[in-house]
Amino acid sequence: MRVAVVGAGAIGAYVGACLHRAGADVSLLARGDNLAALRADGVRVLSPRGDFQVTPHATDDPAEIGAVDHVVLGLKAYSYATCGPLVHPLLKEDTTIIAAQNGIPWWYFHGLRGPFEGHRIDTVDPGGAVSRVLPPRRAIGCVVYAATELDAPGVVRHREGTRFSIGEPDGSDSDRCREFSDAMIAGGLKCPVEDDIRRDIWIKLMGNVAFNPISALTGATLAGMCRHSGVRALVAAMMRESLEIAGALGCSPDIAIDRRLAGAERTGDHKTSTLQDLERGKPLELEAMLTAVVELADLVGAEAPTLRTVNALGDLLGRRLAPGEPATAGRIPRE
Repeated sequence: MRVAVVGAGAIGAYVGACLHRAGADVSLLARGDNLAALRADGVRVLSPRGDFQVTPHATDDPAEIGAVDHVVLGLKAYSYATCGPLVHPLLKEDTTIIAAQNGIPWWYFHGLRGPFEGHRIDTVDPGGAVSRVLPPRRAIGCVVYAATELDAPGVVRHREGTRFSIGEPDGSDSDRCREFSDAMIAGGLKCPVEDDIRRDIWIKLMGNVAFNPISALTGATLAGMCRHSGVRALVAAMMRESLEIAGALGCSPDIAIDRRLAGAERTGDHKTSTLQDLERGKPLELEAMLTAVVELADLVGAEAPTLRTVNALGDLLGRRLAPGEPATAGRIPRE
């Protein structure tokens, strides 16, 4: 099985290292200091489950890799529309695209039977730009429950979690999902194939939709937000509104808000990915995690007042920040 990881940051390099350890033919697409480190020493994973080091092929040229069976996207969602030159040389007729992203994916309504089948969410697929680059028929849904960080170029610190839930957008049990799942499991990861991957999307999104923007606005950690009574109530309200939207779209995540809050508090003084991006001067990824949910509220006629208020604040924060480095076509964006 041949796999290309486009954007070998913390999650991408971790997945690539585990797949390589399982015997898959893995290539990592990276650039700059990270690429130099990957070429010199491979990927070093520091984990409470055991450290290891592997040396998969690393390059900044997708043509050097050629067609693969699976493409793992380790890029931020705002980079998808311009990643065509990186992805297209990797594709053959049946190549899948597995996006390890937070929030609502561009393919959300692909294969979903009902009144919204095929609907395009403009926030995450403006004018169809992402679908033209990453055709939804190639997509395998993926929800990441692993926490990783880049300690240094080529060095991934795995903090907790090994679960990567995957599933077909139409809910079918496909050979391509099974193949990828088997390889992930062989590499030491959990990779269940779900018959409704959207349930997992909403379960994780319940946290992202609230904790990520609030952390960026306040600088607070997960535990800090959960232990503040007013913010805890605000987070719970955003979670309730998100569940209402999910239900109107025909999805009923089976998780209690109190349980979700307790799990976040147990994580401790961990900074969300959005707060980490803010502190590093990177663009914020709030469109897929929050603005898209507000767009879905409009679609189903939900009021969602708390989500709309926090989204307005997050939008103002994003406009105030100096723009980050643009994702230039044919160039791997910052990881």
